[in-house]
Amino acid sequence: MPADADHPDDASAHSGGGLDDATDAKIVTAVSLDARATLAQISQAVGLSVSAVQTRLRRLEARGVITGYRALLNAEAVGKSLSAFIEITPLDPSQPDNAPELLAHLAAIEACHSIAGDASYILFVRVATPRDLEGLIRDIRLAASVSTRTTVVLQTFYENRPIALD
Repeated sequence: MPADADHPDDASAHSGGGLDDATDAKIVTAVSLDARATLAQISQAVGLSVSAVQTRLRRLEARGVITGYRALLNAEAVGKSLSAFIEITPLDPSQPDNAPELLAHLAAIEACHSIAGDASYILFVRVATPRDLEGLIRDIRLAASVSTRTTVVLQTFYENRPIALD
């Protein structure tokens, strides 16, 4: 079968993980910039037919490249204007490394990252007030038997940026 925009046969096209080629990258970029873009809009942006874009989107979803679509909320508008990074370190270095599981029930934790350095993990959290942050820190310490170091965010210049595919 000859190579075309929908069926690349060049092995080097698969070097981007679940992306087959530059057209897949364009589609993923378009969707990550605007998850509500129509198939027609994406089609126009990448130069393929609507059906070709739909086929590629389904394939990218099936491969786990696109894992979902969601609304981005204005934290202030929903009453969660205080954000912070919380580093956590086990109180006992020999305790099981299961802090992510122990903290998963705390909805104010938006992200949990394993990190290099003195701490084991860094959490990104959003709450309404300093008192709520104090309560969350207490809950984190109790749930995971950890010490914490908190940095409050004063201003966010950008976040939720699309992953650069260049």
